[in-house]
Amino acid sequence: MVPHLHHVSVPRPYGSESAAIARSFYTALLGLPELPIPSTLTEADLVWFAIGTSELHVFAEEPRADTSGRHFCLRVADQAVIRAALDAAGFPTEDTTPIPGRPRFFTRDPFGNSIEITSLDPQ
Repeated sequence: MVPHLHHVSVPRPYGSESAAIARSFYTALLGLPELPIPSTLTEADLVWFAIGTSELHVFAEEPRADTSGRHFCLRVADQAVIRAALDAAGFPTEDTTPIPGRPRFFTRDPFGNSIEITSLDPQ
């Protein structure tokens, strides 16, 4: 059996304001559809999104400084479109060490979580 990624979880501060910011960033800017929260978890401060057949779970916790290399990666069809949208919305993007056949860059969500954006180069 080949494993598949089910979900990635990233933190944000507690509160409805940060939930709205998460919705704006991940849905309006990156185009991820929001998923319903299971009825057993409706009291938790969660926002979930679909990434293809996988999920992104944005949960609430106390803010803390973290400069580790933890990140998740989104594969997109057109990096230029995503990069332009991020730039226009004021989210800095940063090129990184190239990987042959897989151009990529990094950004951060409004809560400081690192996100790699990549596409597969057919060459």
